[in-house]
Amino acid sequence: MNTRRLKSFITIVDMGSITRAAEALHIAQPALSQQLVSLEEHFKRKLLIRSQQGVVPTEAGKVLYGHANAILRQLGQAETDVLVAGQALSGRVSVGLAPFSVAATLSMPLLTEMRKRHPGILLHLVESVGQAYSQLVSNGHLEIALLHGSGGIKGLHYEPVLVEEFFFVAHADFDFDDEGGPVNVTQLSSLPMLLPPSYNFVRRAIDHAFSQNGATINIVGELEAVKSIARAVDAGLGVTIMPKAIAERIQSESRDVIIRSIDSPKIAETLSLCISDRTPMSEPAAAVRELLLELTSGL
Repeated sequence: MNTRRLKSFITIVDMGSITRAAEALHIAQPALSQQLVSLEEHFKRKLLIRSQQGVVPTEAGKVLYGHANAILRQLGQAETDVLVAGQALSGRVSVGLAPFSVAATLSMPLLTEMRKRHPGILLHLVESVGQAYSQLVSNGHLEIALLHGSGGIKGLHYEPVLVEEFFFVAHADFDFDDEGGPVNVTQLSSLPMLLPPSYNFVRRAIDHAFSQNGATINIVGELEAVKSIARAVDAGLGVTIMPKAIAERIQSESRDVIIRSIDSPKIAETLSLCISDRTPMSEPAAAVRELLLELTSGL
C-alpha cells in the first residue's frame, strides 16, 4: 500500500473514467489500471464497476474512497505540522456552509476573523446547493459543515448550534391577506411559491409543515440559488418562505419586499456543526470549529 495508489484511486472515482484519470495524472492507462489491480488484490475486494459509460465505485470502493481522502488529508496536515512545529497554526481546512441558512451569512465574518487570528490557515469554503454536505464530510471532502439537521447518520457527529425560524417573504404589492402580523400556512396555500428543490432541507421543512396542517403548496418555480429567488420575489413573480437570516437578506436588497413570521404551525430547522467521528480533527480544523461556534453563538 502506498499513497500514490490512493491518490490514483481518488482521481479515478472523481473522473468516473480510468482513461480521463490517466490523462489527468499524466501516466499511461495500463500503469494506472495496474495500480487499481494492486489495490483490489490488497483489499481482496472489487473496488470499481466498469461499463461503457465509465466506472463507478462498489460499496467497498465507496468505503475506501472516504478513507483515502481522510488519510491523504491527514498526511498533508502531518507534513505541514512537522514543518511548522512550534510556530503558528497553518494548513488547509475545508468548510461547508449551507446556502439556505444563516450559515450563508458567515463566510465573510469567518474569513475576516480567521485572517486576524490564524493567517496561516487556508480556508476552503464550499457554498453549494447541489451536494449533500453530510456526504462530503463522510467521504473526507469536507472537514466541517454548518448544515441543517441534528444527526442520525452513522460516522458523523452533529453539534446543534441554533434553531432557525422560517419567515414568509413577498413583494409589498403582492395581493394577499396582510394585516402586518403573523401568517399561517392556510393563508399561503394558494399563493405562487418560489422554493428550493425538494432535496433541500429548507424545502423539506416547508413541505412537512404544510402537509401536517393539511394544506397544499402552489409551487410555480424551483430555484437553486437564493439570489434567483430574491430577484423573482422582487419582480413580483411569486412569494417564498425562507429562514429568518435569508428572509432579512432578501428584504435588505429591495425596498419593496416585506417579511412576516409564520404561525399555525411555526416552521423551523436545527442548524448543526457536522464533523466526522471517525477521523481525528486537525489543530487548524479545531480552530475553525471554535470560531464557527463563537460566530453562531452571537446570532
